[in-house]
Amino acid sequence: MNLKPLSDRLVVKPLSKEEVTASGIILPDTVEKERPEQGEVIAAGPGRLLENGSVAPMHVKVGDKVVFKKYSPDEVKVDKEEYLVISESDVLAVVS
Repeated sequence: MNLKPLSDRLVVKPLSKEEVTASGIILPDTVEKERPEQGEVIAAGPGRLLENGSVAPMHVKVGDKVVFKKYSPDEVKVDKEEYLVISESDVLAVVS
């Protein structure tokens, strides 16, 4: 992957949701999928530029699994892989 995010942006690889329901029903590929809300950070920008010219460091780092707002990411395809680009401010939590 050759995506280098700018400012406070993150490149996230979406985590696939379970294909089996809690009761054990297997969902086929034809079922309409919801937009992902979780993913793994693949790349992170340097941080947000502040008014005084300094850069605020990122709180999220590469490798973190994050939960983000459902409709905030922009979808990008690179080498037939789908990635999401989101702002750090749209990250709700880091999953540990």
